[in-house]
Amino acid sequence: MPRRRAGTLLPLETEILEAALTMQRAGHPTFHGFGLAQAMRERRGSRALTAHGTLYKALGRLEEFGLLASRWEDPAAAEGRPRRRLYELTGEGARAATLAAAPAPAARLGRVAPEPA
Repeated sequence: MPRRRAGTLLPLETEILEAALTMQRAGHPTFHGFGLAQAMRERRGSRALTAHGTLYKALGRLEEFGLLASRWEDPAAAEGRPRRRLYELTGEGARAATLAAAPAPAARLGRVAPEPA
């Protein structure tokens, strides 16, 4: 598989950032993977999301890039279910989501994601 150019995002990563920005603007600054998958499915209608393993790998990459931050949910909030890993958009992630959602010419003006370390 060819390596991607530094500073570019895969379509799934862009979709995750856009969904996270939408949720943040709706007053939900944190989200968990399953809830994100549901929101993405609702946004795209019948388009099915790839396997959840693919989603969680993409979330991990976005966190490595500094576009998302995560933490484990407080055990008291779990109420008899496994704890969730909560994600939130960073300032850089919000900027990348805004650039990715912009019309193509404007999106090409700046890098979307920082170079992987």
